[in-house]
Amino acid sequence: MSDQSEVENIEIHPAVIAEVDAEELVLEPIPEQPQDASKIAIEERLPEEIDLADPELYFNRELSHLQFNARVLEQAMDENHPILNRLMFLCIFSSNMDEFFEIRVAGLKSQVEYSREENGPDGMHPKQVLKLISERAHRLVRRQYKILNDIIFPKLAEENIRFIRRSLWTEKQSAWVKKYFNDNVLPVISPIGLDPTHPFPRLANKTFNFVVELEGRDAFGRENGLAIVPAPSSLPRLVKLPDEVCEGGDNMVFLSSIIHAHADQLFPGMTVKGCFQFRLTRNADLEVDSDDIGVDLAGALRTELQSRHYGSSVRLEIADNCPEHIVDSLLKQFDLEQADLYRTDGPVNLSRLMAVLDLVDRGDLMYSPFSPGLPRKLANAGTIFEAIRQRDYLLMHPFESFAPVIDLLSEAAKDPHVVAIRQTLYRTGSRSPIANALVEAARNGKEVTVVIELRARFDEAENLALASRLQDAGAIVVYGVVRHKTHAKMIVIVRREGSELNRYVHLGTGNYHAGNARLYTDYSFLTCDKEIGDDVHRVFQQLTGMSKELKVKKLLHAPFTLRDRLLEMVAREAENARNGEPARIIIKVNSLTEQRLVQALYKASQAGVKIDLIVRGICTLRPGVKGVSSNIRVRSIIGRFLEHTRVYYFYNNRNPQVYLSSADGMERNLNNRVEVAFPIQDFKLARRVKKELEFYLSDNTQSWLLQSDGSYQLSKPRKDEYRSAQRTLLSDLANSVR
Repeated sequence: MSDQSEVENIEIHPAVIAEVDAEELVLEPIPEQPQDASKIAIEERLPEEIDLADPELYFNRELSHLQFNARVLEQAMDENHPILNRLMFLCIFSSNMDEFFEIRVAGLKSQVEYSREENGPDGMHPKQVLKLISERAHRLVRRQYKILNDIIFPKLAEENIRFIRRSLWTEKQSAWVKKYFNDNVLPVISPIGLDPTHPFPRLANKTFNFVVELEGRDAFGRENGLAIVPAPSSLPRLVKLPDEVCEGGDNMVFLSSIIHAHADQLFPGMTVKGCFQFRLTRNADLEVDSDDIGVDLAGALRTELQSRHYGSSVRLEIADNCPEHIVDSLLKQFDLEQADLYRTDGPVNLSRLMAVLDLVDRGDLMYSPFSPGLPRKLANAGTIFEAIRQRDYLLMHPFESFAPVIDLLSEAAKDPHVVAIRQTLYRTGSRSPIANALVEAARNGKEVTVVIELRARFDEAENLALASRLQDAGAIVVYGVVRHKTHAKMIVIVRREGSELNRYVHLGTGNYHAGNARLYTDYSFLTCDKEIGDDVHRVFQQLTGMSKELKVKKLLHAPFTLRDRLLEMVAREAENARNGEPARIIIKVNSLTEQRLVQALYKASQAGVKIDLIVRGICTLRPGVKGVSSNIRVRSIIGRFLEHTRVYYFYNNRNPQVYLSSADGMERNLNNRVEVAFPIQDFKLARRVKKELEFYLSDNTQSWLLQSDGSYQLSKPRKDEYRSAQRTLLSDLANSVR
């Protein structure tokens, strides 16, 4: 069956949700983009009158980002996922929303505050975007708590996993909780009464707090109605009750319930009228001014990290039963508006529910474990260098093992014939197997050069620790290029073999993080191709030294050649279509926002090129517009694993070109970062990549299709025609040596 018919035979249903009793649970649909009409004005124009820069042709980036989070939330409703994994998706949604507010919403607010508003290609003003974000985010949060309270908690209770409200504690449980409070909570908690000598405490970003309403006078005769109780970060947010006070199963209570139940002990002699949990989200985006760094990026970053926890206020989450006068007081204190207020029907930080996975031993309620597969020749080779000398290897994680990448470095660290190792690191961990191998190599006298991107968001502190550890071992550590984050994933190992120095290369689409390699889909490519080795060497020369742009033969290299070559390959497909030749483009990325690339795809569609875009997250391109993008389909795959592979496929008049890359189709990747895309030249490997793309295009169980009005619709399989790309890849690649 052709690619075309595979797509057209998929039935679609609106993205409203699984079957539940309408009287028991009413859930709102996923928020749509602001454009609700199925037909837009630009379709009334003649093709020659259409301006491809028209704002009507672009979705707003931030609203598209919010929709991705909505699709993640919907996984909590998918009964194909085990119940504990459905809870996990609910937690992931919460964590995603935290970062969305910390970075994206905070950035929009900063634009407005400092009168630096910038309209994107969609033409929307930041104030308008903020208004729409607030409307849609409030709907999503209400939906999140509705799913938790009305679906997830009851289904977990059916499996004897219970979260016990304090109103339901038995005498034994109440006595145990009281002792727990006195032994573990009371000694470390510091209530703060608010009066002229006790100003409102400076609360760090996303910390867990309580606002307490009091009545009466204290020992000093002070009378003030409010106090703040910060919950120490050392305290677990979820506490498991011992079996002896329960009647079987796994029983847990929230820290918030424990503190509520004993709030009067924090204020002896006072009357506690109310105790309400809340959490403040702040701007957490680091702003290291490139012009002010001087010669010490690490020092500048360390200084900035100290202020991350106390950025400007962005969002206030608070218990839904908190009185209005207290809410108004907090909003005023944090300089926030009603639109920034999110009332919660449950814990204010649902991401902490992830602790349940460690507190209960219920593997039967989670995904079945699997063993990543491994190519037989790679598994049976005497050394990994021997295996790579014989042929190129392509691995797709997590379905195939990440161990060969670790083994490559571990063998290199010990091999007396290896003279040098160079590697880029973006997110890996200071004590990871990769880091350990590099430290060992440096201590063994190898020339180890590591380009560490210190500015990998939320991994800055970890990367600073990694840099210090490598430097202490004798490795050369550089921080890339000041104005361009180093996002490329590269290893080159120089090995003396006879009278020659040969290069062994790893290139990847994902980070050198063994944990993520079990959760993210990514490609790893292992080769000793001389020209690719030379190209990687030149890229490292540019990163570690000072030179003019060095020409590379096979790699595409951002910010120099990658964007322009992609545009050229898209244009070539358009020209082939205009000449009556078959033309086809498949692109799989995390996000697509770069306007020139979007416009090039529009032009190719107008020329008749069949284009499939597999875009996990943000997509500003509007598909299905008559006269512009009617030949473009966009889908988002959300499932057990986080889709992270980046693939660029061009039919190229029956001579397909396949590139794998560290780069998404975003401005930052193509214009402002150091990225590489590498060709898959081996015919069998290129054919394999195409086949795996087809798995995603035929997916009809975890595939969300972007409509021209901006909504996403979940593919609905016909009876006995269930197709899941991730499950197929697990079946084909995992649990085997091939």
